[in-house]
Parts: sequence; C-alpha cells; structure tokens
Amino acid sequence: MGAMSVRTESTAPHRAGFACFVGRPNAGKSTLTNALVGTKVAITSNRPQTTRHTVRGIVHRPDAQLVLVDTPGLHKPRTLLGERLNDIVRTTWSEVDVIGFCLPADQKLGPGDRYIASELAEIKKTPKVAIVTKTDLVDSKALAAQLIAIDRLGTELGIEWAEIIPVSAVGDQQVSLLADLLVPLLPESPALYPEGDLTDEPEQVMVAELIREAALEGVRDELPHSIAVVVEEMLPREDRPADKPLLDIHANVYIERPSQKGIIIGPKGKRLKEVGTKSRKHIEALLGTPVFLDLHVKVAKDWQRDPKQLRKLGF
Repeated sequence: MGAMSVRTESTAPHRAGFACFVGRPNAGKSTLTNALVGTKVAITSNRPQTTRHTVRGIVHRPDAQLVLVDTPGLHKPRTLLGERLNDIVRTTWSEVDVIGFCLPADQKLGPGDRYIASELAEIKKTPKVAIVTKTDLVDSKALAAQLIAIDRLGTELGIEWAEIIPVSAVGDQQVSLLADLLVPLLPESPALYPEGDLTDEPEQVMVAELIREAALEGVRDELPHSIAVVVEEMLPREDRPADKPLLDIHANVYIERPSQKGIIIGPKGKRLKEVGTKSRKHIEALLGTPVFLDLHVKVAKDWQRDPKQLRKLGF
C-alpha cells in the first residue's frame, strides 16, 4: 500500500509560474521575498530573460517552482515616469499567474492600500491573494479586525480574494504555508529555471539598485523619485593577484536639479561618502568580491519628464 501512495503522490502535476507581491512601501514585500527564497537574493545565471520582468527570486520545491517577479511601486502618476511605471505595473499584473497584495497587520487600511486595491480590481483574470504581513506586531483581536477589513475591501471593490493569509516573515512555518497556498494557483508546467538559480537579474541592475537605495536613505521625503543610478562599467582591476581580486565599479547618480546636488552630497561630501560606504558593503556581499566604488553625482535636467533621458537611464 505504501508504494502505491508514494506513486500517486509523485504523479501530482508539477506546477510552475510567476507571482508578484504588491503593496505600499514598508508593507513587508522584500522581507517576504527573502524569506520565501530563503536567502538574500543572489545572482547566478546569465541566461537571457525568459520574462520581460525583473526576477527577484525563485522558490524551488519538489512539486512546484514559484518565480517571484518585481513590479515597481504603483503610485498616482505625476510625471511621465510615473505613468510609464504604472503601465509597466498593470502589464505585469495581467501577465503573472498570481498577485500577492501585502498589507501590514499593524496599520489600518489607508488610501494608498485602497488605490492599489482599486487598480487590482481592474485586472479580472489573475487570482489575488491578500497577505497580512507583520502579524507578530499585533494581538489576535487587532489581527481579526484587519482580516475582516480586508475581506470587506474585497467585497466593496468586487475583488474575490483567492486566500487571505496572515504571515509573519520571521516565522518559517507561515512562510512555507504561504508557498503551499500560492502553488495551487500556478499552472501545470515543468520547472522554468534550473535548480540553483535564485534570480537572473543582470548584476549591473542590482548594483545600481543597491546604490539608489543607499542614496535615498534619509532623503526619501526630499527626493522621492528623482534619483536614477546608472552603472557605467564594472571591470576587474588588472594586475591583481588571483587571491586578491578587486572589482572597479563606476556609477553615476543622476538627479533632476542642481539644487538637489547639495542634498545628495551633503556638507563637505559627507553624505555621498556614507552612500558609497554603505552601498559598497551591500555590493560586496552580493557579488562576493572586494569592490572599488567610484560614485559621481550628475544633473540630468528633469529626467523624469524627458523620454530620451528615460530611455538612457533604463526606463
């Protein structure tokens, strides 16, 4: 009998597909991604993208493969960049197999959540899962109230949640439970990526993103979207002994207006130095090699409104 049950188990169809997490900033999306993938996202392959979207991480399981793709944050568009981003978001949402909408347990549903939910309601075919994050920060009564509020929000906007799942990304059990609930929503398919791949995002893009994150830290309010980072080149330093490699990275931080330069550079260049030190640590951790980082701040006048500049900066 035992042999039979094992066989029926292995004939369960393998599923594979794409998921994306959405939610306002600080909703716990990246913590969740890292917890699911089980490691801070590493880069391995340099195969061409099988998807037009940035792959954030891949969850490999015996019965399934869940590919987590990135969507840029959705916000009310004020600029050409905003509209371009929102279009990318909507396209991504209609192309993935499941959307996880992250809502922190410790914050009441606000206008930002409502805006995202009303946009989600427009995407009819894709199954949507509401994921209540940071449940470790609230008591059971507050959690129950949040679950009811999310259920109501769905009813009100005509969204049928495939699941409403409370998780605390710090607890492994809940993270694997989340994967258990997402997998059945994926199509039957063989694995899309070889085992061992965690993400296939080009290194330069990830490096640029780490620099941008460090540059935005502490000045988000003053320069929310007006920083773009372009990695001009990444080259191994010549004449280095094999056991002491050094990677030279030259990157430009673009801002829109000369007045923003002072904010980024800081008094006597102190702020830019901190940005360099901080992002260098992250880049070294990511690439596993010592890095020399050469950062320059440049003004690209009103880059968010200029299609030519947007293309050059990779949007």
